[in-house]
Amino acid sequence: MESVYKKSITVQSRDSDFSQRVKLSALFSYFQEMATEHGQILGVGRSSIQKHGVIWVLIRSRVEVERYPKMKEEIFIETWPEQPGKIEFERNFIVRDVEGIIIARALTSWVIIDVENRRLRRSSTLDAKFPYLGREKAINCELGKIQSNNQLKLSYKKAVRYSDIDINEHLNNSKYVDYIMDCFSLDEHKDYQVQSIEVDYVHEALPGETIELYTDMSDAGQNIIYIEGINEKTNMTVFKSQIEIKKL
Repeated sequence: MESVYKKSITVQSRDSDFSQRVKLSALFSYFQEMATEHGQILGVGRSSIQKHGVIWVLIRSRVEVERYPKMKEEIFIETWPEQPGKIEFERNFIVRDVEGIIIARALTSWVIIDVENRRLRRSSTLDAKFPYLGREKAINCELGKIQSNNQLKLSYKKAVRYSDIDINEHLNNSKYVDYIMDCFSLDEHKDYQVQSIEVDYVHEALPGETIELYTDMSDAGQNIIYIEGINEKTNMTVFKSQIEIKKL
């Protein structure tokens, strides 16, 4: 059993932005693919858990970036799971450059939901055996503590379309990050860079739905910005997020 899964990835142009550095959403995509691949190795891949009538869903993520790798740069990512809780499964990621220097870290939290009624199922449903490493988490934090200061201002609206959804027929987790980044102008992206991002995925976003993107800039003086997505029709929160920025 491969307790720590490692992979090298070369940043492609399709994953890069105008600065020729990897997009934040691309990092999320890399992490998702590695979680999927390692899950298969551990016997809890999509095809393996279908017999239980469940699917994997990402509910929380935190990513901290020391340096964004450049286009065509080779990076090395390693991932490992924590022991499951009653409901949640945490998974760690570390990104290194060719010299072995850590340039990014991530902590994610996953659940399994019933494929038919979309309700949470206990982790014991899988009866899975995860290797115990006794290793420190990639990020020592407690996920799920994001709150606004109730000074939300509408940034823009976004309709969920075909190109945004994944194999579970809902908005892919990396697309949320693109939506968040689109709350800011190109000039703002040229002047500032995201050092950390935390996202709570609260409700599924489905094709045909429209999400209203709101920002709370009240803590911008401390380089903290809160972004929330709200379903235009139901007025339910789709996601909450918080980014920490630095001036370039």
